[in-house]
Amino acid sequence: MKSYNTFIFDSYTFDPETGEIRLVYSLDDEVQFTEILQIPTEGIALNAIEQALFALHLAGGASYYKTCCPKQIEVRSGILNTDQANFWNSVYENGLGEFFYRNEIDFTGLINFPVHEPGTPVFHQSDRPTTGKVLVPIGGGKDSTVTIEKLRAEGRDITLLRMGGHPLIDDLVSVTGLPCITIKRKLPRKLFEMNEQGALNGHVPITAYLSCLAVVIAEVYGFDEVVMSNEKSASEGNVEYLGKQINHQWSKGEEFETAFDAYIKSYINKHLKYFSKLRDLTELEIAGEFAKLPHYFACTTSCNKNWKVAGEYLHDRWCGTCPKCTFVFALMAAHIKKDVVVDMFGKNIFEDASTIPLFKALLGIEGFKPFECVGTSEETKQAFEMIKERGEFDDTPVMQMFQENT
Repeated sequence: MKSYNTFIFDSYTFDPETGEIRLVYSLDDEVQFTEILQIPTEGIALNAIEQALFALHLAGGASYYKTCCPKQIEVRSGILNTDQANFWNSVYENGLGEFFYRNEIDFTGLINFPVHEPGTPVFHQSDRPTTGKVLVPIGGGKDSTVTIEKLRAEGRDITLLRMGGHPLIDDLVSVTGLPCITIKRKLPRKLFEMNEQGALNGHVPITAYLSCLAVVIAEVYGFDEVVMSNEKSASEGNVEYLGKQINHQWSKGEEFETAFDAYIKSYINKHLKYFSKLRDLTELEIAGEFAKLPHYFACTTSCNKNWKVAGEYLHDRWCGTCPKCTFVFALMAAHIKKDVVVDMFGKNIFEDASTIPLFKALLGIEGFKPFECVGTSEETKQAFEMIKERGEFDDTPVMQMFQENT
């Protein structure tokens, strides 16, 4: 695989007539990547969105930068002051932490976004009128349903946001009865070709990207708040590498949330709020809230095998063998009757002895927390203690393993 010296944030464009956003990047002006987003044209307002688009362009670059991690970064699509450059240095260094760990890359001093001007340049912030409208990004899982119902109980004017037209999310949107904005995203073929040729690949801070996209949508259509569904335990890391805590969920954590909200208010729109409705809740507490919403049981899934960039969708909502499925099964079993949980997942995961190594990692018995959006080992232990008290799964291999190790 050929190496390149400079990763270039080339340009971005937005056509309000067609709703098309183009994000263009390159390696040494030799290899070009053009990502295309399509947003609905109905309701588009000509607000000042340049800074929001610029942020989306910078966030989206992670998918292409990681193909070979050039030592130089060049930004042609806008200007950065020191504060902004430091923010994006943090997003890339922390958000790509798992990628660096898995590929054994020394990231020390690697990420250096250029400072174009000393001090603070003049930014043209959005001055659109407030509307009282709330935008809630959804991904098909339990967390966003809890956020939705909390906001609904407050009488808020809610619109959902999703990326892609996955049929499983169609079902969820239908059950909410709320309007939903769907964004189509087309990744460049060149990225997949390079991956096939041996380019570096791995996890990117997708929540940072989706957050920037949500801010663009908020500015284009006039929303006052972007309300996420990220929990307290997302702030916990997985493993230490080169003196830094590596966190698969870094862009779901409190550090990113606080920094990005400040970035929005400084450079995009001082009135736009970005926060998580579930920030003070653990995964186990959120599961307890979800257990009170049985109308969502049949239409949610947290299994990430459903959200692959390439390949066919799963026919079932839960694969039953990944870290997400095993973790969420334990959460649900702590709050919901056995027959309902088994019906929800299509199987009793605790009966599958092959999942024991996953549960040992989730419980902190062996290894470290899986690189997935899962809770802390303490939460998992608490869930197992609650399941043990209920006594419905005592005869399963997984519960027997837990009892042997406590």
